Amino acid sequence: MPITIALPNETDTVELASRIALLLAPGDTLLLEGSIGAGKSAFARALIRARLGRMEDVPSPTFTLVQTYEDPEGDIWHCDLYRLTHPDEVFELGLDEAFTTAICLIEWPDRLGTDAPKNALRLAFAAGDTEHSVQITTTPEWHDRLKAVL
Repeated sequence: MPITIALPNETDTVELASRIALLLAPGDTLLLEGSIGAGKSAFARALIRARLGRMEDVPSPTFTLVQTYEDPEGDIWHCDLYRLTHPDEVFELGLDEAFTTAICLIEWPDRLGTDAPKNALRLAFAAGDTEHSVQITTTPEWHDRLKAVL
């Protein structure tokens, strides 16, 4: 069942990302959907900083496609798949292996086609006239895990 959360300002986005960051472990994938400017990158940046416990420089991976960060529990992969034209290109990045060994934050997950992990947490960001929001679609596993932070 989807859960919609209002994000009136960036502080609310940072707080949500920080709460979710505490739950993550290698093998977890977050699919970040939404139009340009809806808050996907701001959420990913806040989540990465919360995981690492420091003000890390977190550039958008729009041109590099993937930025990786070393976390003591396992690497974090921040991917922007906007420029990919075919799902097969995902395998050239090594993302299929990262899905099992790293925490993966995937912007533009539609580019994965049917290769998106079945147990991924889906976050659909939307920019409104006065505030942003996110609709979180959970699997049964995620529903139980998120109870503690939502």
